[in-house]
Amino acid sequence: MTQKDLTPGQYISEADAALEETAARLREILHQAAARLDPFPSFYGSLTLRAVEAEPPEGQGNDRGCVVVCADGDLYELTVDFSPSPFGFSTNMEREEKITKLDLLPLSYISYAYNALAELTRLLSRGGRP
Repeated sequence: MTQKDLTPGQYISEADAALEETAARLREILHQAAARLDPFPSFYGSLTLRAVEAEPPEGQGNDRGCVVVCADGDLYELTVDFSPSPFGFSTNMEREEKITKLDLLPLSYISYAYNALAELTRLLSRGGRP
């Protein structure tokens, strides 16, 4: 079918298919890049979380929390909560990190994945495993 044969309603279907293909390819590339980064960095000094921040798409509001890519190459939303120490010390705070795997629509995924790839590439160029 040529572009002239498309009905008006098929244009958006074609665009959706192109976005799905692009998101799938970026997912593959992101997994490959994450696998090469050895060791995968700790997230801002965390003792338990290995992750790299994926900046939100440029020009969009931050309707999500912090989005990170982890060593498995998937994107997650990170939330960090602080609570008083159970030992009753007023100056001690317990830090709880929780990551939730994101299920993004292709258009959002493409932007976050690209930004995550840019950061992984920067880290790899500074000494990640070849």
